[in-house]
Amino acid sequence: MPDIIQLLPDAVANQIAAGEVVQRPASAVKELIENAIDAGADKIQLILRDAGKSLMQVIDNGCGMSLTDARMCFERHATSKIRKAEDLFAIRTMGFRGEAMASIAAIAQVELKTRRHEDELGTCIQIEGSEVISQEACSANFGTSISIKNLFYNTPARRNFLKSNPVEMRHIIDEFQRVALANPQVFLTLHHDGQEVYHLPAAALKQRIVHLFGNNYNQRLVPVEEETTIINLRGFVGKPEFARKTRGEQFFFVNNRFIKDAYLNHAVLTAFQELLPDETFPLYVLFIDIDPAKIDINVHPTKTEIKYQDEKSIYAIIRSAVKRSLGKYNITPTLDFDQENSIGHLITPKPFEEIIQPTIAFNPDFNPFASEKKASDREIPFLRDTQSHQTAIPRNWDTLYEISKKEETLQHQMHEEASIPVNEQEISKSSEKQFFQVHNRFILSQIKSGFMLINQQAAHERILYERFLQQLQNHSGVSQQSLFPQSVTLNSSDFELLKELLPDIRALGFDIREFGRNTVVVEGIPADITNASENELLEQLLEGFKNNLSILKLDKRDNLARSLARNAALKTGVKLSMEEMNQLVDQLFACQMPNLALNGKPVISTFTLNELAERFEK
Repeated sequence: MPDIIQLLPDAVANQIAAGEVVQRPASAVKELIENAIDAGADKIQLILRDAGKSLMQVIDNGCGMSLTDARMCFERHATSKIRKAEDLFAIRTMGFRGEAMASIAAIAQVELKTRRHEDELGTCIQIEGSEVISQEACSANFGTSISIKNLFYNTPARRNFLKSNPVEMRHIIDEFQRVALANPQVFLTLHHDGQEVYHLPAAALKQRIVHLFGNNYNQRLVPVEEETTIINLRGFVGKPEFARKTRGEQFFFVNNRFIKDAYLNHAVLTAFQELLPDETFPLYVLFIDIDPAKIDINVHPTKTEIKYQDEKSIYAIIRSAVKRSLGKYNITPTLDFDQENSIGHLITPKPFEEIIQPTIAFNPDFNPFASEKKASDREIPFLRDTQSHQTAIPRNWDTLYEISKKEETLQHQMHEEASIPVNEQEISKSSEKQFFQVHNRFILSQIKSGFMLINQQAAHERILYERFLQQLQNHSGVSQQSLFPQSVTLNSSDFELLKELLPDIRALGFDIREFGRNTVVVEGIPADITNASENELLEQLLEGFKNNLSILKLDKRDNLARSLARNAALKTGVKLSMEEMNQLVDQLFACQMPNLALNGKPVISTFTLNELAERFEK
């Protein structure tokens, strides 16, 4: 029997590695920018076309490469970051495996231009599918420029699995934001299809956060700083009132490398305990500096998971540091039994000599029983002086007798209107719908077998959900135009999501148009929604959509209708009139699934007379 184990060709091995390293355009962008940072660049430009599917170009002013290094960087396991196995436990650079460039060159058309500071000419190399097409000297700026064209051109099955341009662009923005937060000292720009998405000058960490997410984040940040013998912790956490429904704005960096760690995330959430509403998550950007020998980052292909030697101590440090910062900046409520602050601020200290004894002025001739009436006094019904009525005789006093004569006929007509047979009166009462609101939360209605309780918020969510779903299918949403259009500024990730959802959002009744970078103008909202600001409504709609997408994996239109229904529905605690309760119940029973809430729980609960009798017989 012949031997069956053989070495794979380099082209096949590179494509297998590419499946782990490069899953989508965002993966390639991450590798290229991290290489530029490892090269010592302080200015990096990212240029994209078709969300990276047609072109991804990274230009930096780093150290550049020689002719030999330019060829070697496309070989597997060729790297300048480590030399021996022990170096794996002292890694400070972003890359160290030496697989990224070889993997990218195996599935794309790559052009590399690079020049070192001391060289007069640079090097230009073109590679397609791991094959070198050309290599020549060229004129180039110092640093490196790498262009990746037609990603997955030779693996069409992988290319077909790519999502739409807005979805892929959101993934690229996520990777770009992580690198930008980890390196605030680096000038970064991002251009997509000829438009500038980000322009981030070198700045402090807080300014970088504001540049990335918007000016309104300037008032949301609470600094965190802690130095111990195990780790050094620094960064910012968000104030509890600005917590969101999704986990999008949560960043952990270990030695400036972005990581995902549910254990450390739990430490931050524990510090916010009893300060956050249910199912909301705070913003945090936290940096952990730790000895590389005490961690292992070579446990996952994407390098986003790390193993620690002492996880429990790190957990306790993060939890206590965040909690102390929240208390230090008066975010958590405090009690001072020595002095009440609200009263202390009202007391203004004065010298003893300036204190004047208060005096009382009174009129000794005042008579409260005097019947004098000034001309300027205004007569108020039922508060007039009784003596004035005795002296003044009202005009047309004789007409009082005419009213007494008409009283008999009017009283007779009233009795005729009120006279209804007993059987007809019982029928009319039984046909009327009687509703009662319990604690402004439930609607109680009598039925033949007993009574039923309806959850008013869940019922309104079901009504709006089916209505919005029908409007999306028929494109029949009605818009209520705003008197003053409102401009809404979003972060880049939410703006890309909004552009993807814009046709369906307009079908719901929103009148929205783009207005500059990351800004839209809302000129109208759905007519079914009242008492909601355009800014909050749009942000809550996108937050709910992202939350449903990560948990339920819903269809886009179903997700959109569900998110808008939850945000626009009546909330618990709203008092309803009899007419409003009647209308709500009628609309609920006109739905296709009236007894099922959006979260899968029942909307209506019935209680029979037998159940009530059993309770009282106990």
